[in-house]
Amino acid sequence: MRYTGKLTNWKDDKGFGFITSNRSGKQVFVHIKSFMNRQRRPVCNDTLTYELKTDQKGREQAERVLFQGEQLSSNSSSSDNSSLFFDSSFPFIVAGMFITVVAVLTFVGKLPWFILAGYLIVSVVTFIAYSIDKSAARNDQWRTPESTLHFFAVIGGWPGALTAQKLLHHKSKKKSFQNVFLATVILNCSIFGLLFTPWGTDMIHSLLSKV
Repeated sequence: MRYTGKLTNWKDDKGFGFITSNRSGKQVFVHIKSFMNRQRRPVCNDTLTYELKTDQKGREQAERVLFQGEQLSSNSSSSDNSSLFFDSSFPFIVAGMFITVVAVLTFVGKLPWFILAGYLIVSVVTFIAYSIDKSAARNDQWRTPESTLHFFAVIGGWPGALTAQKLLHHKSKKKSFQNVFLATVILNCSIFGLLFTPWGTDMIHSLLSKV
């Protein structure tokens, strides 16, 4: 059975809120993952239709949530398409292939060891930062600024960020965040590519001579 209600409380940075039922006036918890349409962000006063489920503690919460005017059958496919990237193993493949390439180039002497070490260390730090932010979102605590997460990504932590987004299901559906994240990946890979230019080679040799 589907119900109709209005989104009367929504915390977009945390991805959850409450729907007030038109029938009973009761407030029902709703999480961003329960929305079938991942291309649109909810805002307060949106009229929604939803189904109810009970969590492990016996509390009701909304699921299979649609915006007013949307149809369940057609919207299901659009939701599946929008989440295809993170529902597959592709993030692991991208992150793993990049680290593998850096490792191979390091072992054949094309890159100094500290480049590989830097990517690994910053990726681990980035994964931890995502994990902390995910925990903070669940417990309504101080959040890690998105600018900090993007900074970690652009200095080499994007493989760790990509892995965290896949494993933790954190920041993977927020379109505005993903647009900036993609830009950080492109920027970092562009900088990495510069290492193989004459300028980059000279810089690496200069750094090695000081180590």
